[in-house]
Amino acid sequence: MPEPLIRPARPDDEPALARLDRESWSPLHEVRPEPPGPDEPFFHPTCGPDAHQVAEYDGRVVGYVRLGHPTAVPTNAHVLQIRGLAVAEEARGKGAGRALVRAAVAEARRRGARRITLRVLGPNTAARTLYASEGFTVEGVLPGEFHLDGRYVDDVLMGRSLV
Repeated sequence: MPEPLIRPARPDDEPALARLDRESWSPLHEVRPEPPGPDEPFFHPTCGPDAHQVAEYDGRVVGYVRLGHPTAVPTNAHVLQIRGLAVAEEARGKGAGRALVRAAVAEARRRGARRITLRVLGPNTAARTLYASEGFTVEGVLPGEFHLDGRYVDDVLMGRSLV
């Protein structure tokens, strides 16, 4: 499979992104106890298309990354956070996730951020490996932070400098 096309999300991507969110839901990477419902909007007033980069193969949306501020306080405005990343099953292992992480880093730099951070569940070793290979390091662990799928799992905090 060739490199995916990475582009900013558009309002008309909402149905495809909502479907991808439902289809890719797993307790391995999602803290909500069940997948979002079919009528649940993907975009929200504080998290619209401008917060997302989309991966496409042959004109089909196969992934997204969501970028936002970890807090609303002005003293934290220099930090952006990957607040969601999903890749369709058929596109996994083919470079879409890596391309989306790189797009998030590039977009954070474009917006003037000095740091980029993320949170990932401890058992999600595939994501943790991907992030580490892109320069993210573990900066903290909240042990047993979530009870998912019948077990307690760690919340792993990762980040990297952009300067």
